Amino acid sequence: MTAFNFFSHGSQDAYPNLFLKVQHGFDTQSASLMTAVANIGAICGGLFFGTLSEKFGRRRAIVLAALIALPALPFWAFGSTPLILAAGAFAMQFSVQGAWGVIPAHLNELSPPEIRATFPGFVYQLGNLLAAVNLNLQVAIAEAHGNDYGMAMASVVGTVAVVIAVMAVIGREQRGISMSAAHPAIAQLGALGRRS
Repeated sequence: MTAFNFFSHGSQDAYPNLFLKVQHGFDTQSASLMTAVANIGAICGGLFFGTLSEKFGRRRAIVLAALIALPALPFWAFGSTPLILAAGAFAMQFSVQGAWGVIPAHLNELSPPEIRATFPGFVYQLGNLLAAVNLNLQVAIAEAHGNDYGMAMASVVGTVAVVIAVMAVIGREQRGISMSAAHPAIAQLGALGRRS
């Protein structure tokens, strides 16, 4: 979840104000339009990869979504025209939120049954806590390289895309696990409830 939160925040936090407005000189309306295009990509990616993960597996969907970020990087972070930047923004958020679209089901399936109600939220927030340094890190990288926010964002997002893909490949998957019958005590409680 730390890598996932770096993926999401690394592609979003510095993007509208520092990258689009400061580095590229976009006005508020243009930066908002570019952000809207990115958000449409995010919705499409989440729906597409969430659905794909039901058919081909959680890990495969996460790996594919994360790796799409790599060829999108040059358009998203180094594009020279608004059209190229918009295409890059759409593709990047399709990738980032595509990988995220698998996470709710995947985390619940990986959760130990006895703590399933708290585990996904806990690991998500722990990952968020550890990734909270993202914006400061990107600003420091950009400032060390002549205020190049595109390079800073690309460095962080490219790195975590690879980390996510590798971790998904070596991780485990429990797609299709029965949530109610995953633990004998839970099944027993369910049986007791049906009798009363």
